[in-house]
Amino acid sequence: MKIPSISMTGRDLLAISDLTTDGLRSILEGAAILKVAHKQNIDHSVLKNKSLAMIFEKPSLRTRTTFEVGMLQLGGHSIDLAQEHLQLGVRESISDIGRNLARWVDIVMARVFEHNTLEKLASSSSIPVINGLSDRSHPCQILADLFTIMETYGDFRDITVAYVGDGYNVANSLIAGCSMLGIPIRLSCPKGYEPSRSVIEHSLKAYPQANIEIMRDPFEAVTGANVVYTDSWISMGLEKDAKSRIKAFTKYQVNKELMSRAENNAIFMHCLPAHRGQEVTDEVIDGPNSAVFEQAENRLHVQKSLLVHTINGADTFKHIAETLR
Repeated sequence: MKIPSISMTGRDLLAISDLTTDGLRSILEGAAILKVAHKQNIDHSVLKNKSLAMIFEKPSLRTRTTFEVGMLQLGGHSIDLAQEHLQLGVRESISDIGRNLARWVDIVMARVFEHNTLEKLASSSSIPVINGLSDRSHPCQILADLFTIMETYGDFRDITVAYVGDGYNVANSLIAGCSMLGIPIRLSCPKGYEPSRSVIEHSLKAYPQANIEIMRDPFEAVTGANVVYTDSWISMGLEKDAKSRIKAFTKYQVNKELMSRAENNAIFMHCLPAHRGQEVTDEVIDGPNSAVFEQAENRLHVQKSLLVHTINGADTFKHIAETLR
């Protein structure tokens, strides 16, 4: 089992590209250690007397639960600053909120509608800010996804990822994560719903190993893939476009026929929540090749690793690893 070695103390994580490739691998290595410690019921309360403030503009199941439970298992404390109480940017400016929180807590996680809210919060605060979701990026989800792929296949060699559906925040982060690790990724999206051009251009420029293909035909994208990934056609905040989106994405459903084009052992992935019967059928999401609930569990382990890296540093993992049976 590899021991994380990359220092990230005090650093923000607003996008996957904020990490180095070694930093990304270090978080995954830490997650592996923490998952074993959790399964073996070994104490790893290494963040005693540390506090996490959680800001939510959007509803949440996985992000809220995994950060709160994760901080508890690490021996720290979390506080849920619900939007009805905080009123981010309404009752008080974002910068003033950031400056206040820096006086009280050790780290902030924010799940917001607009990415620039995170940027304002981070720029005004002297403590680390983690992106729990924005319209541009979902780095914590992709950390869990990459960890799930690593657990499934052992490493990232000879793996191809196919993404089918809306080229929104999850797709943007998946492109960056795959590019950093040299994982070929094919994305099939309807016209007008492609991923961010700036994310693609940055990934191709920053990571020589990047292999990104954009194609219209989902069957072409999935053929021979080891991972088939999709996301909701109607993300939170986009409900007003539901009718036009459903019409545009009808041919992009992940069903048994589409999955049959992938490798025999290919896994199906979805960041959840899933709209069954739209982007994916029950037969696929509940099938033997589905990894969606493993992904959901792994949000807990990678976020714990991220918190430890960011608050205490990578050296903390040496002590945890020594206690494992």
